[in-house]
Amino acid sequence: MATRTDMANAIRALAMDAVQKANSGHPGMPMGMAEIGVALWGEGNYRHNPKNPHWFNRDRFILSNGHGSMLQYALLHLTGYDLSIDDIKNFRQLHSKTAGHPEYGYAPGVETTTGPLGQGISNAVGFALAEKLLAREFNQPGYDIVDHHTWVFLGDGCLMEGVSHEACALAGTWGLGKLVAFWDDNGISIDGHVEGWFNEDVPGRFEAYGWHVVRAVDGHNVDSVLQAIEEAKAVTDKPSLICCKTIIGKGSPNKADSHDSHGAPLGEAEIAATREAIGWKYPPFEIPQDIYDAWSRVKAGAEQEAEWQALFDKYALQHKDLAAEFKRRIAAELPGNWSNIVDAALAEAREKAETIATRKASQNALNAFVPKLPEMLGGSADLTGSNLTNWKGSTPLKREGNTLVGNHISYGVREFGMSAIMNGIQLHGGWRPYGATFLMFSEYARNALRMAALMKIPTLFVFTHDSIGLGEDGPTHQPIEQTPTLRLIPNMNVWRPCDTVESIVAWAHAIEQKTTPSTLIFSRQNLAFQQRTDEQVANIRKGGYVLKDVADAKVVLIGTGSELDVAVKAAEQLAAQGVAARVVSMPSTNVFDKQDQAYKDSVLLPGVPRLAVEAGVTDGWRKYVGLEGDVVGIDHFGESAPAGVLFKEFGITPENVAARAKALVK
Repeated sequence: MATRTDMANAIRALAMDAVQKANSGHPGMPMGMAEIGVALWGEGNYRHNPKNPHWFNRDRFILSNGHGSMLQYALLHLTGYDLSIDDIKNFRQLHSKTAGHPEYGYAPGVETTTGPLGQGISNAVGFALAEKLLAREFNQPGYDIVDHHTWVFLGDGCLMEGVSHEACALAGTWGLGKLVAFWDDNGISIDGHVEGWFNEDVPGRFEAYGWHVVRAVDGHNVDSVLQAIEEAKAVTDKPSLICCKTIIGKGSPNKADSHDSHGAPLGEAEIAATREAIGWKYPPFEIPQDIYDAWSRVKAGAEQEAEWQALFDKYALQHKDLAAEFKRRIAAELPGNWSNIVDAALAEAREKAETIATRKASQNALNAFVPKLPEMLGGSADLTGSNLTNWKGSTPLKREGNTLVGNHISYGVREFGMSAIMNGIQLHGGWRPYGATFLMFSEYARNALRMAALMKIPTLFVFTHDSIGLGEDGPTHQPIEQTPTLRLIPNMNVWRPCDTVESIVAWAHAIEQKTTPSTLIFSRQNLAFQQRTDEQVANIRKGGYVLKDVADAKVVLIGTGSELDVAVKAAEQLAAQGVAARVVSMPSTNVFDKQDQAYKDSVLLPGVPRLAVEAGVTDGWRKYVGLEGDVVGIDHFGESAPAGVLFKEFGITPENVAARAKALVK
């Protein structure tokens, strides 16, 4: 009969063998955290069903120190997931389920992609918040249909990254009692022993955040880890940090407790020595059946899911409407009358024809949509009154005892933490999170946006104060290069609408996405309303469309956001000079690029010279205007002055656009 030591050594063997076969990887962390894996996964504390990784009420497990991915792959394989020994042998190879870092959507049971350190624990805060808020909404007396933990493994590197400070502080503030993190305190990073660059009081830091901290746990003693887990689970009003003292590469006679085992294969000789040292008598990738039997959670997981399903079935009889709404939310389905909701919002916007800032137009869209979509969970990084992400039914999220009340999250000045937390909320299910800051500060959040795009999850990122139109706050707050570089992120839809109607379409399109995140960019200053036909309104969804047309156009003017009206006025000036100009509105280049060539040609008129105008760096527009075209933009930083003065100073005016366009006409 397999012992706990056998179970832990199975992890060590799979980790060192897979890394050796791939000739790359990180064997040290899996070898050092093996007993912690036994305590959480092997002893039944982690509730999951390997044969149904998407069972809703499963616990969530996040490997924040994702470089040690072989630990997670070993756990998934050993407990019975659809991750074969051949998948383990294929570690880090092309199209393998077992990528170098855990990748969401590749291996079953991987809840989030964890390569960049610190983001896994930050995602986990989102998972735990989503669970707590969903339980608040759907649980009824005797029916705790939402009731699961979020477990995190993290290392020194995660705790060095600033985003972990942002997110973990919020976790304590919110009292996320079902969030439990295991700190792999091995004192080693790539550069060696960490005393010279990481000697802070981590337990004290987390206690200051409002966490429950279990100090000085022997990470190689399963009973000690189990005791810490029970202590953590008993504390329901605080997240818990279990501080596990471990030895990186444990079992390796010559490379344990050394950075030599952190990020490189141990080598054939050292692997042989390790096998002898730990008493592992089996060849590479061979696990005895009794060890598989000890690890398997297939039967237990099926029983746990069946028990929950029986509870939910009773819940559905007693609370029919809640159960139907719960299932819709978990399936990420829009209401059946969604198109009618959008049409009504568009009709109202067209009737009012308001000249307002698009940040205000965005708020109008939220007022139209969110009451019909209770899954929308908004927030702002300390700029709610400027971003206008609140709506008529918004109340600030705050803690009352062990309960969270409210529905609009004040994240504080934590743009990166906010964005990573939103990714976790989205991944958990049941919510559609959106959060905002100024466009300039998308820089702080950038990697979380990239991770959303990489994972193909439809998180909603909102950025306001989108250009030199910010005015007097000056170049530190005036985004110049941000919008173009956001458009470069693969699988990201960037919308920069020009008025109320385009803002509604941008929001609707973003909400409808299943596998693509969206970045919604809005102005501080008022923008003119543009009249459109029904066909033009429909074409907004294509990312770019003809707004103002003429017979026999001699030049095509392309505008977006606040500069669309500049293009419209320039076309009017050109008309007065006898030059026929078509005006194209392109609120989303990313969406426009996905259209077929025939449609794109019908909009941009091949053979006709083109000029694009946007108050930002110009390079991205060259693909639309071609070598013979022109771009009016800003290839330098801004200045502090009123917005109108700046637009004139930098040539973002109808007069300059008209003159530059006229110069293109042969």
